Amino acid sequence: MAADTAVRPLPKVTLRGFQHAGLLAVLALIVIYAGVQTDAFLSANNLLNVLRQVSVVAVIAAGLTLLMTAGGMDFSMGGNVAVTTAVAAQMLAHGRPTWLTILASIGLAVVFGLVNGAVVTFTSVAPFVATLATATLLDGVALLVINGMSVSIGDHLSALGNGRTFGLPNLVFVAALVLVLTALVMRSTTFGRDAFAIGGNEDVARLSGINVVRDKLVLYGLAGALSGLAGIMLLSRLAASSPGTGGLQLQLTAVAAVVIGGTSLAGGRGTVGGTVLGVLLLGVVANVLNLLQISSYYQQISVGAVLLIAAVANLLQRRR
Repeated sequence: MAADTAVRPLPKVTLRGFQHAGLLAVLALIVIYAGVQTDAFLSANNLLNVLRQVSVVAVIAAGLTLLMTAGGMDFSMGGNVAVTTAVAAQMLAHGRPTWLTILASIGLAVVFGLVNGAVVTFTSVAPFVATLATATLLDGVALLVINGMSVSIGDHLSALGNGRTFGLPNLVFVAALVLVLTALVMRSTTFGRDAFAIGGNEDVARLSGINVVRDKLVLYGLAGALSGLAGIMLLSRLAASSPGTGGLQLQLTAVAAVVIGGTSLAGGRGTVGGTVLGVLLLGVVANVLNLLQISSYYQQISVGAVLLIAAVANLLQRRR
């Protein structure tokens, strides 16, 4: 009896057993290097600035993580952000109420997301092709809305873009809430588990009784909604909508962050925790390059290089 009731030792938790140990180690090394190279990096103002800047990417990346886990892809989220900022800026500049502006802008973003979902779901067009075409279309629409000029919103939305609560930027709280809710949906709801099943094998998921058509439309609609929210956040931080706001560069940064975080390009695997680390890694790298006065052109090179390396590593891990 004594042997049966003996307390077994708990398994040791090692760094190698942590799912994102490698990514966390790389992030830590970059932080240490930046702290040694420049005193400004570890200052409170700079760290808060990094968090404020990555908050917009984090919201887009949250939507992408859920969508890519289900085997989907949306390259138009950056373009959706551009249209949202343009429409919201014009509405605020013409005296429309803030609450109406936010609802109308996010509602329009949801429509664009649902259009993507309908094209991908009811046709044989690949998500990559369909959403890339939509991205090009939306970039043009954004330029038409602002007529190729910068549209300022004054101090509208300043409480969101520049305000702080408990010493932290309000944008960070919005991004954190979105990330937490996304993680809960993925791990603790039937809808989230269905998304994993669809990404693993859509045909098997359909045969097992999952409403694949409905879920895919909802996923793309959610991606559109988060794009709209990210657009409002970006507009609140910049206080203006200008040509080049949002667009493909912002989209590629979000995709890189999600892929770096371990979300499978083929679907069926992904974590919000990995996405958060990917977003922080790219944000820290961009900030370090700025502090070290390295040309901004290298930021685009670094994002592209990291995305390529992560994609190859993703494929190798999938084969194993």
